Amino acid sequence: MRLPEAAVCIVLLLAVAGCSRLTFIKPSAKSDYRPEPPSYNIRGNAESRRNDATRQQLAIASREFAAGNFDAAASAARDALKGEGTAADANTLLAVIEDRRGRSAQAGGYYKAATERAPDQGAYLNNYGTWLCRNGRATDALVYFDAAVRDPAYGDPSGALANAGVCAMTAGDTARVERDLRASLELDPENLVALDAMVRYLVGEHRYFDARAFSQRRLAAAPVTAAALQLAVQIETALGDTGAADRYQRRLQTEFPSAPNLQPRETSPP
Repeated sequence: MRLPEAAVCIVLLLAVAGCSRLTFIKPSAKSDYRPEPPSYNIRGNAESRRNDATRQQLAIASREFAAGNFDAAASAARDALKGEGTAADANTLLAVIEDRRGRSAQAGGYYKAATERAPDQGAYLNNYGTWLCRNGRATDALVYFDAAVRDPAYGDPSGALANAGVCAMTAGDTARVERDLRASLELDPENLVALDAMVRYLVGEHRYFDARAFSQRRLAAAPVTAAALQLAVQIETALGDTGAADRYQRRLQTEFPSAPNLQPRETSPP
C-alpha cells in the first residue's frame, strides 16, 4: 500500500556555531523563526574573520527567509556556502528556498550537497532521504534514513525511522515497514507520521483489530485530522461496530464539514 507523499515529514535543522538555531518543519510550512542578530568577535586571524563573515551571512539568510524575502535569502546563503562551518546549513536553506519556488530538481541538488559537506550528520541525511523518497527514489532514500538513525548526535531518530517506514511502503519493502514504524513509536509514542502510517499500513493489510488500536492512539494525539477520522470510520465499519463508526462519522461531519467521506454510509441519529 502506498501512502501519500506528503506523509513523509522533513525536518531541517540549521545549527550554526555562534548563531541561533533555525528549525523548519516541512518546506511548505511558514517558519516562525525570528533570529536575534548575532554578534561576533571581529578580531583574530583571517580565517576566523572569514568564518565569522559566513556565519553572519547565514544569519542574514535565515532572517530574510523568515520574512519571505527569498531572493535576498538565497543571495546571502550563497555567500555562506564559502564557510566550512556554514556550507551544509547554507545548502539546506537554499534547498528549502528552491522547494518553495517549485524547483524540486534544484532543491535535490542542494540537499545532496549538504550531505556531502556533513556526511555523518543525521539532519542532512534525513532531509536528502526525504527528497529522494518524494521524487521516485524510495529505495535510495532508505539508505539515507538508516544512516541518519546511526548518528548518535541526531536529535530526531524517531522522525527518520517514521520517514523510513513510510518510504518502505512506497518502495514495496514490506519486510521493514512495520519494523521501522514500531521502532519510531518506541522512541516517540506520539509521532504523528508513524501513527498515521501504521494505521494506513494495517488497514491495507486488512488487520483491522490492530489498526483500531493504533487509530485510537492517533486520535488521542493532537491535532486530529479528517484523514484520521475517515480511517477510524473505515476500521469500525470493517469490524462491524456501527455505533463507533457513526460516532466517528459525526465527528468528521462536525469538525471537518467540507471533508469528503471515506465511504458513503448512513449515520445513526445523534
